[in-house]
Formats: sequence, C-alpha cells, structure tokens
Amino acid sequence: MNRPLARLRVRLALALGAAEIRLRLRLPRLMWALTRRPAERESPFAELVRIEADPAYRALFFAGLDASLEDRLATRTAVVEEIETAAEQLRDLVQRSDHGRAA
Repeated sequence: MNRPLARLRVRLALALGAAEIRLRLRLPRLMWALTRRPAERESPFAELVRIEADPAYRALFFAGLDASLEDRLATRTAVVEEIETAAEQLRDLVQRSDHGRAA
C-alpha cells in the first residue's frame, strides 16, 4: 500500500520539475521575476552618505554615538576605580605583612 503512494510522489515530483523547465523556457521573464535572489548589499559608504545627506538621521546617529562614548567612558572610569581599590587593598596587605615580619 505504501509503494503506490511512493510512486505517486515520485511521478508528481518529476511532473513538477518538467513543468518548471517548460515554464523557464517559454516564460523566462516571468520565471526570473518569481525566482528568489539574494538581497542586494548596500555600498560600504551608504550609511556615511545618509549621515551627510539627512539632517534628522545625522542627529540620531550622533546622539547614539555620544551615548555610546559616554557609556564607554563610564565603564573605563569604573574599571580604573576598581583597579585603584584593588591596588590600595594590596598595598595595605603588603604593609601589614611587612609590619608582622619586623616585629
């Protein structure tokens, strides 16, 4: 019972393939329009051109850039403070161990 169904599937696939080939030969423009194609890539400088040409986009871009720079500076400041705190703790630890040896 499974074999007739399998044969039918194979025949259907072959018929669809043949129909596609005929359509491609007889209606190439239609088939070209229906065929999937990869999306076109923007030029590498498209965003730069948009920044220069569109004042509203420029304002949004620079606002985002400023926010990113502020976040980066805040992160660096926090890291420097953590390093200074760790260095101070290390100095205290070394001084305590030196006082213990001197006694």
